[in-house]
Amino acid sequence: GVAAGAIVSIGLPGTFMVLADPAWSATEKKFRKDGRPRIPPGQAPIEYIPDMGGTPGKATTTNWQLRIHGEVNKPVTLSFTDFLEFEQVDTTCDIHCVTGWTLLDSTWTGVRLSTLVEHAQPAISKGFLVIEAARGYTTSIPLTEAAKPDAILAYRLFGKPLPAENGAPVRAVVPDRYFYKSAKWVEGLKIVSKDEPGFWETRGYSNSADPWKEERH
Repeated sequence: GVAAGAIVSIGLPGTFMVLADPAWSATEKKFRKDGRPRIPPGQAPIEYIPDMGGTPGKATTTNWQLRIHGEVNKPVTLSFTDFLEFEQVDTTCDIHCVTGWTLLDSTWTGVRLSTLVEHAQPAISKGFLVIEAARGYTTSIPLTEAAKPDAILAYRLFGKPLPAENGAPVRAVVPDRYFYKSAKWVEGLKIVSKDEPGFWETRGYSNSADPWKEERH
């Protein structure tokens, strides 16, 4: 009897989960528009986003800043108020964790990565976006991946502010890659012509991280 989007305790102090729409499992749509299955090989559907760990930053919406820099003509640092002045989008997407779970129909609110990249006026047309998070965590994606309309920086999940364990105040959502590419507690976006593999990628995880090819390690 818990409403979709509610945050509920699962018994461990400080541990929570965010429930998806209970009707997700009844969906008749088993394939994406591109013909690929919504649940990639080796994945199993779940009903909530587990707390996958990591070390949170200390930022709140009152002091959070986003630095957009690198090979750009207009480096900029945004406050949370500045961030909210950009076009806001709602996106519903499936997300896939390298550990083997998939959550269908997750709903996020935020700003497209492409909007933020374009605001800084990139000096290159091809390259990579390094997503910088708290405590020195980074990950990277091609600029072509960042240009997809459902690749966003999100601050709401299922209509509610992001819980701390899910990356508050702002996290990346990159649906077409394993979820370690969707960094939590984001603090910077760096545009580069030469890729800079991040925390997990330099520890043996796939840099391309395509769930449908099972590019895990």
